[in-house]
Amino acid sequence: MFEEAQYFAPVATRDDGTVEVELAASHPGFADPVYRARRNAIAALAVDYVPGTPIPTAEYTPQEHEVWALVSRELATKHRVYATAEYLDAVERLGLPGDRIPQLQEVSELLYPLTGFRYIPAAGLVPLREFYGVLADGFFHSTQYIRHHSTPLYTPEPDVVHEVIGHANSLASDRYARLYRVAGEAARRVESDAALEFVSKVFWFTLEFGVMTDQGELRAYGAGILSSYGEIEEFRGMDIRPLDIARMGTTHYDITKYQDVLFRADSLDHLEDVVGGFWATCDDESIARLVADAR
Repeated sequence: MFEEAQYFAPVATRDDGTVEVELAASHPGFADPVYRARRNAIAALAVDYVPGTPIPTAEYTPQEHEVWALVSRELATKHRVYATAEYLDAVERLGLPGDRIPQLQEVSELLYPLTGFRYIPAAGLVPLREFYGVLADGFFHSTQYIRHHSTPLYTPEPDVVHEVIGHANSLASDRYARLYRVAGEAARRVESDAALEFVSKVFWFTLEFGVMTDQGELRAYGAGILSSYGEIEEFRGMDIRPLDIARMGTTHYDITKYQDVLFRADSLDHLEDVVGGFWATCDDESIARLVADAR
């Protein structure tokens, strides 16, 4: 229900040096001054972050840990039914805590020995080329805040539940992690904004909202589905189409609602061959041809 690297609440640094997250009036935490102060403080940690140093610790409250514990427990139950075997194996491999929000530094220290990935804190919007490009080096930009306690099973924007339960578990898989890396290489290789958008749309319909035939049925591997309590129950009823690079790269999607068009891989091997192969070799010229073919 959001577009990675784009659908974030704006973050502003005021003249006095304070950091403010500008929440929309419809946001569940808009009228909660305590939550807004927490969001500002957590965003400031990322604004002040110096690359190459340990990630600053976010001092989460007991209420915030309770939100994580609830969502983590509910999602784990649904993952056993709806997630791919590769994702479930990666969950066991990574071993995230279920009773508290892990610090991003802790997540990095768990991930790095497995697949070489580490996290970078993000205050808000990260430019597309930077967000995707650093994947090639084994870095993943992540928010640190958690959704408002009044709606623990819903968030209008990517929070630490999405970034960690969705993406970190995927990044603990050698095979999924390789796909993230080649996506980053593709983002660096292409030159035009149009080609970069095409690469990002393929990422959206795969590593964010991808589904595949697995264990004899349709299962999800995309982080956006696997971190959404509601969407994970609905994806099998959507318009499921065959994996198609040209269509994925040119299909419009609405970030404000459940994704009603999804693309199905026949298997993880199929995903690696088609999507991994595309990212490993694409350039502006080949993408322009794909766009022309999709018209």
